[in-house]
Amino acid sequence: MLEQTFTFTNDAQKEVFVYQWSPMEMAGVPQDMVQGELDVLQSRPQGELQGVLQIAHGMAETAKRYERLAEMLTARGWIIFAGDHRGHGKTAGTDAELGCIEKDGFDGMVRDMSTLSGIIRNRYPDLPLFLLGHSMGSFLTQKMMYTAPDPYSGFILSGTNGPRGMIGFGEKLARLQCLVQGERHPSLMLNALVFGSYNKRFLPPRTPFDWLSRDEAEVDKYVNDPHCGFLCSAGFFQGFFSLLQEIHRPKRMRAIPKDKPIYIFGGDEDPVGLRGDGVKKLATLYNLLLIRDVELKLYPGGRHEMLNEINREEVMRDLADWLERHK
Repeated sequence: MLEQTFTFTNDAQKEVFVYQWSPMEMAGVPQDMVQGELDVLQSRPQGELQGVLQIAHGMAETAKRYERLAEMLTARGWIIFAGDHRGHGKTAGTDAELGCIEKDGFDGMVRDMSTLSGIIRNRYPDLPLFLLGHSMGSFLTQKMMYTAPDPYSGFILSGTNGPRGMIGFGEKLARLQCLVQGERHPSLMLNALVFGSYNKRFLPPRTPFDWLSRDEAEVDKYVNDPHCGFLCSAGFFQGFFSLLQEIHRPKRMRAIPKDKPIYIFGGDEDPVGLRGDGVKKLATLYNLLLIRDVELKLYPGGRHEMLNEINREEVMRDLADWLERHK
């Protein structure tokens, strides 16, 4: 697998950092190729490639964590693009900027995803393009499904959820904290409101992040990664709660194309998806909207990060099989 990186300047005049993983062996690219030569694979016959997958990562993590998935998919002929969102990873720039975004930061993340899809389409116009969003990225993807669906052949939602209560209360609380302590204030209170109950079923707790995976080594990798698990700002949470309210409004959901397939997968012990109940509700809503191809896969015992779970090989194979059936 060949890893390359590049940046593009977004509308906030920030550099968005992007990883590109490509099937080097199939392309015949030299092992010592200089990183950043992004047009090397353009000469490759496109019939040898399966397609392109764009990834939107979750809250308080980085796109780099999807390298293992990219390793498996590139071996099957896929090209993978994954960008660090605003306030995350190398796009944040410094540790002080992790978890901080501007007022329209979540709309900005969606615009960045759309810009990246345009870059991908320009480079690989004849290949099918799919969008995978995990957790926060899945909610951004749900917005992309009605605001900018055209470049995509289908959508994949991991660690996601449907509509739920108390989101309006959370937004009001976040707005109040922004007024009192400022938008950049690291919010222990809102962090506890969102994540505080997630570990309750996994006793005795070993780390605050046991809810992510049954694989302790994977949890430890997350805990020890300086680009993961950081505390987000009050302004970040206000934007997040606003996004969660918007994406499930009936008017928005009715604008989702009926002819683009949707694959939803998660663990039935994932607290984000209400242990499967919220995920099933979301799939039901898509079916009621007469979206013609909605597939749901819940893995018994799985927690939030199925791509980092003890049965991740099965999960990745299922994802690859779905992609190949729908390309």
